[in-house]
Amino acid sequence: MKPSTISELLSQEITLHEVEVKGWVRTFRANRFIALNDGSSLQNIQCVVDFENTDEQTLKRITTGAAVHIKGELTESQGKGQSVEIQVKSIVILGDSDPETYPIQPKKHSFEFLREQAHLRTRTNTFSAVMRLRSALSFAIHQYFNTNGFHYVHTPIITGSDAEGAGEMFRVTNLDAKQPPLNEQGEVDFSKDFFGRETNLTVSGQLEAETYAMSLGKVYTFGPTFRAENSNTSRHLSEFWMIEPEVAFMDLAGNMDLAEDFMKSVINYILQNNAADLEFLDQRLQDEDKKKPQAERNEMTLLEKLRFVVDNNFKRVSYTEAIDILRNSKPNKKKKFNYLIEEWGADLQSEHERFLVEKHFKCPVILFDYPANIKAFYMRLNEDGKTVRAMDILFPGIGEIVGGAQREERLEVLKQKMAVLDIDEKELWWYLDLRKYGTAVHSGFGLGFERLVMFATGMTNIRDVIPFPRTPQNAEF
Repeated sequence: MKPSTISELLSQEITLHEVEVKGWVRTFRANRFIALNDGSSLQNIQCVVDFENTDEQTLKRITTGAAVHIKGELTESQGKGQSVEIQVKSIVILGDSDPETYPIQPKKHSFEFLREQAHLRTRTNTFSAVMRLRSALSFAIHQYFNTNGFHYVHTPIITGSDAEGAGEMFRVTNLDAKQPPLNEQGEVDFSKDFFGRETNLTVSGQLEAETYAMSLGKVYTFGPTFRAENSNTSRHLSEFWMIEPEVAFMDLAGNMDLAEDFMKSVINYILQNNAADLEFLDQRLQDEDKKKPQAERNEMTLLEKLRFVVDNNFKRVSYTEAIDILRNSKPNKKKKFNYLIEEWGADLQSEHERFLVEKHFKCPVILFDYPANIKAFYMRLNEDGKTVRAMDILFPGIGEIVGGAQREERLEVLKQKMAVLDIDEKELWWYLDLRKYGTAVHSGFGLGFERLVMFATGMTNIRDVIPFPRTPQNAEF
């Protein structure tokens, strides 16, 4: 007999037939009732042990965390909370389990404690729900791009270019750490390194994706990226995943259309396919909110936030208009903002972005045409000479979630911008070639996957939405 998953058994209406299931014991009460989970569902299935016909040694080994193989009869449940249960006919303990040292007990654990047990934390309801949603969102992303004619491109993880210009990159080398070869200037001679030059882990696949967009038309990357920023905030990781589509012959307006449709599509997917996990996380957040002072409570529940995105058209607002709104807003005039808006050119903070979304427009917002001096070199310069065709999508509760732009397709303008920022043309000769041979309008955007998972699950710390977080001083597991 082929073992069934618990999600399959809980969805069955036919009872009184033999079943087989494997999973981990969540609880075992009264030497009779096993709450069994196999990861396929948020719900456990109750397995009723006939303790009179089960030897005492086996009963002692049925402890929280133990893996078991159960055969029995699926019957209508006599208790509350489930429609079916299993009357156990045989049970085999598959491995050892030490109840004295097993850290994930059937009680509330802090997220800080569970981060120290990242290899076991998915055995809790919260983290199993989060990781199922992470998986579903990954699938929805690939499905969306595949359905819409995009080609999936694997861009390099090891790179010689700094796409963001931030300089906070992890070096990749096989030189002797204690005695590296030096050149005549006394500097490390990277020509002797494995790749013959200085290389790093990538912070973005965008520049390489542009090369493929200019031949395949519509492409996207979805892969790991790395940043050596020494930040221990709840919003930063040293290793994270990025989704970056690039499309040839698409201008900024088309880019905004694509990003809005994409975000609505992937969120709608989990609303339709992961209702149980979302309802559990929604209730968890509501319970947490009740413990907070009124002023600190969320204005929308998790499900309301998700529906807010799916059900509303995104309002498109220029940066200049947004600055005027913020400058004249009550929080700014009454000095309630932590960062007051005083003049055009300010780099907007999360509090400003959330005000626009949650208070002023009451819908998701796309800001566009940002000041050139606060955006990256590759963004297309507008005719006014001071703004670029950049766009950011702002969501409730989180602020910016997507950043993108129409790319600068004019060779001479791009060279001028690189010169101002002291970016060596020799380092990006291949990127400039795209502007020499068959140059065309093209656009794209980037979405930090963990930011999306945070929004979709209501988790407030980015370390809780990735299986094994990499942060400063932490590379455990």
